[in-house]
Amino acid sequence: METDVWCTVKSGLQEAIGDSAFKTWIAPLEYRGCDNGVLYLSAPSSFIGNWVSQHYGERLRRLASSPDHAVSRIDFSVSGARQQQAPAREAPRAPAPRHAPEPAQADLPSSPLDSRLTFDSFVVGKPNELAHAAARRVAEGGPVTFNPLFLYGGVGLGKTHLMHAIAHEIQSADKAPRVLYLSAEQFMYRFVQALRFKNTHSFKELFRSVDVLMVDDVQFIAGKESTQEEFFHTFNALVDQNKQIVISADCAPGEISGLEERIKSRLQSGLVVDLHPTDYELRLGILQAKSEHQARLNPGIEADARVLEFLAHRISSNVRVLEGALTRLYAFASLVGRPINLDMAQECLADVLRASERKVTVEEIIRKVADHYNVRMAELLGPRRARAVSRPRQVAMFLSKNLTTKSLPEIGRRFGGRDHTTVIHAVKKIEELRAVDSQISEEVELLRRMLEA
Repeated sequence: METDVWCTVKSGLQEAIGDSAFKTWIAPLEYRGCDNGVLYLSAPSSFIGNWVSQHYGERLRRLASSPDHAVSRIDFSVSGARQQQAPAREAPRAPAPRHAPEPAQADLPSSPLDSRLTFDSFVVGKPNELAHAAARRVAEGGPVTFNPLFLYGGVGLGKTHLMHAIAHEIQSADKAPRVLYLSAEQFMYRFVQALRFKNTHSFKELFRSVDVLMVDDVQFIAGKESTQEEFFHTFNALVDQNKQIVISADCAPGEISGLEERIKSRLQSGLVVDLHPTDYELRLGILQAKSEHQARLNPGIEADARVLEFLAHRISSNVRVLEGALTRLYAFASLVGRPINLDMAQECLADVLRASERKVTVEEIIRKVADHYNVRMAELLGPRRARAVSRPRQVAMFLSKNLTTKSLPEIGRRFGGRDHTTVIHAVKKIEELRAVDSQISEEVELLRRMLEA
């Protein structure tokens, strides 16, 4: 039977981390005793024990401590493993469990979902309307004509928001399918743990028994041969069972360096959707929605419309930075009692505005040049010397030299590890061509304007 101390600890944690995270990570734990400054708990899997220890261990220890009874350490064992009663001295680590696999949902739950990341809070505009529509279609359930759904784009463009929104929507259904959402790094970690404890059967059973598998940031399994092998077989098994897969990454499948060709091919077999960088209208819409929410939290405080327009123009690279800037303005206004106008915004956000001044990156140049000349990014970075590839590559190097602060060796490294002399040659060649070839001159100028817009 649980002690009053453990009930108090659980109550405090539930209030601190929220119902969703509590249900996923804390509720499955069992109290085993407390002795000599050690709190003994058991978890349904070693993964849950490791996760709780890493993310909530210190908070657990503080909540379990009292002036008369300090807890210095938490000891996790695995449910069903051979276990001793809490002894006066440090308990030995429990051996890896060798009992029958537990139900999939209990053994390896999904990563916690952010309750704020729903379809209702997702602002739709031209750059993300296809991704939003595809995500909605998957979330509705029933037969889907594309599998997997592959979402890709830069940081802060909404990939993870849509992933969480899909999971929330599916889980809210009356007969909710079994959804497993996790990052690629977590997939890899769990697979390594299964290998370590000789428990790959349970791992395979779990991942191949879900109805919807969602893997965020799949680029992180690139170069990991064993993990890619298992991911490939899991992918095939689920597709063969008509189970839905949703994947996200920071670039298209074909552009993920170190990813096996057979996996690239599989990922490209479904619907691949690019979340484009936000335009001014979408950024303004996001700010207006965020401002309405902040105004409800801070009665009597409202941002001037010109402030929202100013921020939408000035902060264009990352939606998270954009939202964070507005949150700071409302916090500042609430604390010091000043209205949110342009003068206040420029003063309060001076550091953010400086950091958000338009900075073109080599990667952005490569992507834009590849799109303009209709070649693959991988070709620009690869060894091909055909004119259809080498000329766009030279243009990209020229633009990288003139629009970024990167040194020639740094630019060369970003173009497939080339020497800086190759960059010098490319810059000189494009300079010569611009002087005699009006088409090249116009193309370079067009690309420069597009990149600086």
